[in-house]
Parts: sequence; C-alpha cells; structure tokens
Amino acid sequence: MALDLHFLEKTISKVEILFTLRFYYWEGDWISLGYHQKIIPPHWEKLFKDGIIKIVRRPSGGGAVLHSGGITYALTFKKSSYKSFSYELVNNWLIKSFNELGLGLERGNLRKSTIKENCFGSSYISDLVDQYGFKRIGSAQYRKKGAFLQHGEIQLNPPRELWFKIFGEEPPTKIDLNLTNEEIIKYLMKSFLESKTNLKIEKILLKKSDIKKLL
Repeated sequence: MALDLHFLEKTISKVEILFTLRFYYWEGDWISLGYHQKIIPPHWEKLFKDGIIKIVRRPSGGGAVLHSGGITYALTFKKSSYKSFSYELVNNWLIKSFNELGLGLERGNLRKSTIKENCFGSSYISDLVDQYGFKRIGSAQYRKKGAFLQHGEIQLNPPRELWFKIFGEEPPTKIDLNLTNEEIIKYLMKSFLESKTNLKIEKILLKKSDIKKLL
C-alpha cells in the first residue's frame, strides 16, 4: 500500500496527473487494518505469529479487511479538478460495471460509520451489497492536500475457513461470474475510462522490480 501513497503524492504534486487507478492482488493471506483501528485482537496476533496471516495498516480508514483471493483497487484524484468524484460517483461506476457482468449491487443503508473489527461485517452508504444483503465491496478514503486516496476491496469468493477463523462469523457466499479476476479488472478499467475519452490516459503494468525502484 506504500505504492498507493506514492501515487497520491504524484497526484498532489504533478499538475498533469488528475487521477490514478490501480488494481492489484496480494501474495498470501493478509489483513489490512484501518488507520484508526488501534487494537489488534490477540488471536490475530497468534495467527500472525503462526504464519497464517500477515498484517499491514492502511492509510485509509474503516475496519479490518481480509485480502485473500479478492481484488483491491486504489484510486487517487485531485479534489479541485474532480469535485464530482466521491463515493457516490465511484459506486455508480462499480454498480454499472458489475450489473453488466451479471452481479446486481446497491448501496449499504447505514449512514453513521463506526470502526468495526471486520470491515465486511457492516454496510454503510459508501459500501456495496448484493441482492441478499452480503457486502461485496468495501471502500474507505484518505485525504491529503486537496486530494483523495480511495481504497476498495472486491470480495466475490472469500475463503470460508480462514474468514471464520479470523472474524468468527460466516463470510459472504461465493459468487461465480464465470470470469477470472484478470477479466473482471479489464472490464472495470474499460468501464472506468469510457467517460474520459478527452483525457490522455497512460496504462502501466507494474512488475515487482518496477515497484522497488519507485519506493
């Protein structure tokens, strides 16, 4: 996630950069803690010491997110240039895209956000749930110098056993869109750029060696 902060700094400092959008996966099973989530449950620490999970802290807020087979997106943008960018606009893009892929989504119904251990244990208006009420996309923001970094996790096939071991509750049921994660990302990217044909877009595929050079 240090790379997401790197792109936020570039978005802040470079006049020619209006936004960046990055999709990525995680190697192994990770928990990312929200910025204000100060207490780590003892059994998480044990899972960490036993090598079952790794733990990292996000710059964005919210509760803990399990990253295991899902898709993470990181979007940075200048508030001054893109005032209309908000949770609502991003959610409109995601709702439209997944509806076209065969998964109906709608906004959560809780308005006041409180920090929960499990980010996916509650659904706020910034989150997206399926027709059965299962939270599928959780999002959180970090703001700096008139710019935003928005993190989101897309959970379509969460690992049941590991989820229960960490959170002590059942995960969202699995959904099969008959698409690979790579195909889903490709479609989301295409959908995101459809309304931005007047902008010069640069697409970059980052390798591990590239990331090390940037950081």
